[in-house]
Amino acid sequence: MTFNERIKSQGFMALIVAVILFALFTQSIAGTIGFALIFGIPLFAMKPLPPYATMGDKVGKYAFLAVCTLIFLFLITPILIIMPLSFNAEPYFSFTEGMMALDAKAYSTRWYADIVRFGMTAPDGTENWWSDMWNNATWVRAFRNSFFLAIMSTIVATFLGTLAALGLSRPEMPFRSAITSLLISPMIVPLVITATGMFFFYSAPLSIFPDFMLNGLQSLFDAFGTGWNVEDLRLTGTYTGLTLAHATLGIPFVIITVTATLTGFDRSLIRASEGLGANSWTTFRRVIMPLIIPGMISGALFAFITSLDEVVAVIFMADVDQRTIPRQMFSGLREQISPTILAVATILVLMSIALLTTVELLRRRSERLRGLSPG
Repeated sequence: MTFNERIKSQGFMALIVAVILFALFTQSIAGTIGFALIFGIPLFAMKPLPPYATMGDKVGKYAFLAVCTLIFLFLITPILIIMPLSFNAEPYFSFTEGMMALDAKAYSTRWYADIVRFGMTAPDGTENWWSDMWNNATWVRAFRNSFFLAIMSTIVATFLGTLAALGLSRPEMPFRSAITSLLISPMIVPLVITATGMFFFYSAPLSIFPDFMLNGLQSLFDAFGTGWNVEDLRLTGTYTGLTLAHATLGIPFVIITVTATLTGFDRSLIRASEGLGANSWTTFRRVIMPLIIPGMISGALFAFITSLDEVVAVIFMADVDQRTIPRQMFSGLREQISPTILAVATILVLMSIALLTTVELLRRRSERLRGLSPG
């Protein structure tokens, strides 16, 4: 059914009448708009039912779509509401009268400019402005830390997660279900428990080794005159520790996506490649890699988003100079409430939408490659 046919349908006419009656009884513009969205979106999204469908089938289908739309709006509204608020000209976390009246003077990009200005020693200066912004701006430093940790942890998580998925996909792998459950446990165990365990382990990582090994390591340090002490080899407060912590949280996503890509993989292709004289590396590069690359990229994107959004592990393990975006937002809500947080949140939402769109496109490409959907 085309758009013009939907407008001329009885359902659309009934929706217009219902919206008018709702507006007359409630006298609320916002409520009327919400009513039109809740019942209008399902009307346009619903595919035409077959001619033999009964009235109960039509009502049930329409009610199902209306409920789904209501749930979708309930979930997405708190996320989208921050976008117009981030353009508030006033330092408030609420809509002003001017914003509700769509007055252009009530909107401003001052909070987006504050992202690169807050914390600078001379935000209005011209000399060495870029260096001042890069080294001293609080939010820029948080962005720098977040993206560095996200990129490094994504590389580690993708590499280790892909290896684990390839091993778990082999039919001769013993205790495959138990090992899979163990590897994806960071997704199941409450994050505060995982972060607590990481903190105690990374605070004293050498405590698991016997004394003679620690004494030998200390002797090597003394022999080379490094001045290091084995007691000081802790991972808390270091980028290495944070990278490993974020990678631990991202590995389950890579395992799940790559394992799903390998579902239905014809292992006779591997035997055929080996029968034609290809070695293991060539078989992996020419046969396996092209099929699992969409799953690898999808898992890497999920690991990247997980690292970019992580705050609990950072609170437990990061130093003052290693504040990430979520950690800075958490501190901003406690110490200095500013709509700059809304501007940063808007940027993160747009980034997440772009990454999830990429994941969906890769999922469809993977299905086409495996013949699960028409090309």
